[in-house]
Amino acid sequence: MSMPMPPQLQAAKQQVAQVLSQVEGRQVDLVKDGWAQLEKGVIKLLGGPFRPEVPEHQVVALGLAAALGERLGAEAGAFWFPMREAVEGAQLGFPEALIMLSPFGAVADALARAKLDALDDVAKDVRTNLAKVRFSAAGGGARRLGPEDYMALFDPAFVQLVALDPDKAKQAWGQTPERLALDVRDAISRAGKLPPEVKTQLEQQLVSAIGRLEPGKPLRAQMPKAPRVAELVGMLFGATHTTGAAGEEFWMEVVLPLLFVGQPQAFPPLDDDELAAAKQGIDPLFLLLDVVPYQFKSPDEEGLLGAFPRASLRPPDEGFNQAQSLRMIQVSADALAEPLKQFDPQATREVIRRFGAYVQEKTGTAPTQGAAEAKQMLDAALTLLGDLKGMVQPGKVLCVRHLTEAEASSEPALSLVRQASQAPRIILAT
Repeated sequence: MSMPMPPQLQAAKQQVAQVLSQVEGRQVDLVKDGWAQLEKGVIKLLGGPFRPEVPEHQVVALGLAAALGERLGAEAGAFWFPMREAVEGAQLGFPEALIMLSPFGAVADALARAKLDALDDVAKDVRTNLAKVRFSAAGGGARRLGPEDYMALFDPAFVQLVALDPDKAKQAWGQTPERLALDVRDAISRAGKLPPEVKTQLEQQLVSAIGRLEPGKPLRAQMPKAPRVAELVGMLFGATHTTGAAGEEFWMEVVLPLLFVGQPQAFPPLDDDELAAAKQGIDPLFLLLDVVPYQFKSPDEEGLLGAFPRASLRPPDEGFNQAQSLRMIQVSADALAEPLKQFDPQATREVIRRFGAYVQEKTGTAPTQGAAEAKQMLDAALTLLGDLKGMVQPGKVLCVRHLTEAEASSEPALSLVRQASQAPRIILAT
């Protein structure tokens, strides 16, 4: 699957090329002109030192990042893949080796150093690394990577909700890497249901990540530089309950709306467009989510997942305050308390059945499209809401955690390690 240049990058590239051409009095080509040659005009555009917080400077950097991506695409087969944490909304991957590059980051660094031709060194490093991979894989038939592979590994498109015991999490964050490594090894060894090869893989991944921290220094003091490790440690030692992981859009468009719809006793009239959709055989679940008003008010439809007010969002610990791009955010569960209290999966199924009968009565048409997909989505949504129902508890904080597809697939194994890390240790006395 190929991924074209994201439209925001394409637009920035065209805008920067146009303005530079006006400034320079010649036709500027961001892809073919040398970086040193381009820098003369870029200096005029910036009007001083590069400042990434200035919107005009951001546009310049995005335009140059698009040009860098296009150059590396032609030279090394680089492709764009979605990356929601990135400023540009996407990053570059390469088919022959697992190399992820942020063009915006590389350009911002070069502009900050007033040395745009440093981007030639970036391209040189990419060529060197690719050559090493080609040499080591000669004759080996290594599988080429595509955007979907990078998305699974790096794009945090999945979401799970986590109930965190703040005291246990803070205790873990206060430990040194040496102590944490011992505790993680011990938890993995006591996770009896894990196959030996999975234990070995988890120990290599988790303990090696902890081992890259500064020795003797509590993890809390290292959170700004290692937020992912800190989030994982908080999960292992502080999470008491978690939901399954599902796509962010699924939470926003199906799971939480289904919760807020509740159990209405009556349904609103259907307008002409809704009747037309129903006559086309659209499954009642999809129509219900569009037309039935919420019985419980969502506090902030523009907030996180359309359910958690932005004013309530904060890091799960003050040590994260200086960290960038947190993937685990503490939220207020106030808006979920009442709808979760009244949530009943069988009652929700009955609402959808009644709505389907109501639609059929109004149209004389039974649903013919998307029934299998709707059933699968409904089952998954009700499972997630069932997980969530018991998680809003006194003394616990609710967090929204973003994770990649690869991280989501490893959750069953990590949950066993989490259970082992929090289980009491049995000491035999003789």
